[in-house]
Amino acid sequence: MQPVQTAGLVLNLGKAKAVALAQGLVVWLQKRGVAVVVPPEFVDRSPAGVTVAEPALMGARVDMIIVLGGDGTLLSAARRTASHRVPLLGVNVGHLGFLTEFENEDLFAELPAVLAGEYTLDERMMLACETTSAERYLALNDVVVAKGPFARLIRLRVSSGTHCIADFFGDGVILATPTGSTAYSLSAGGPVLAPQVQGIVVTPICPHSFYSRPIVVSSNQRLRLEVLADAEPDPAITDIALAVDAQVGRALAVGETLEVFAALETTPLVRRPDWSFYDVLRRKMAEGEVGVARFSVEEH
Repeated sequence: MQPVQTAGLVLNLGKAKAVALAQGLVVWLQKRGVAVVVPPEFVDRSPAGVTVAEPALMGARVDMIIVLGGDGTLLSAARRTASHRVPLLGVNVGHLGFLTEFENEDLFAELPAVLAGEYTLDERMMLACETTSAERYLALNDVVVAKGPFARLIRLRVSSGTHCIADFFGDGVILATPTGSTAYSLSAGGPVLAPQVQGIVVTPICPHSFYSRPIVVSSNQRLRLEVLADAEPDPAITDIALAVDAQVGRALAVGETLEVFAALETTPLVRRPDWSFYDVLRRKMAEGEVGVARFSVEEH
């Protein structure tokens, strides 16, 4: 890989440790001749000599973006920079850090090799979600349709072309990428997919049936997710939501339809040459045991 001459920083400003690390990192990078681009909300706390750009525009100006936070911070950065396909280097300042490459205490020891171009790219599939009102969302982890806390069970249909894959009656359904297969989908009983598997995991949430099970479909398929009405509509079913990576989304109404499919955009994650998904899986699952699911909810 080419050496890094300009680096962007994206961080979770709600974490004091991430802010302090970013401040030290700016100085460290500048001393090594690397230009630094930071988001506007950080510039007042940043050392001098930086350039300012929104994360969505940063990708066109940098060789790499260093993301300081947790998995949620990285998920947000992935969606915001997807159009530029800029490599993302995740540094864990959060809890589990499944997607991140370095722990914060190892950053300065490991970073010189990365800046010299000694890294590989781990290309991660993303999902595109289009609504009937022409909205478009990108997801690195998952697209979820679920009932609210006070709504009754909801009916959902997942189909591909003219073929119905499954009807679900329960709390909702998760459509996950291989990356998202280790998040919410896993805690709902879904399988783990290795990153190189080109598939979409369809996982029901608390289905009211012994026979509703997760299924993996090809990423070549375009999925249609419909919010169905009961034969006798229940006025209590008014709280249904679309959640993308547990960070963005909106309310849905009975009768609405979503189209979910593999996006043209991908997320290139920076990895050390000896990185192994299976090593990370064993280590992080042991560390995370409780609370492995939806660890991205608290990140922004």
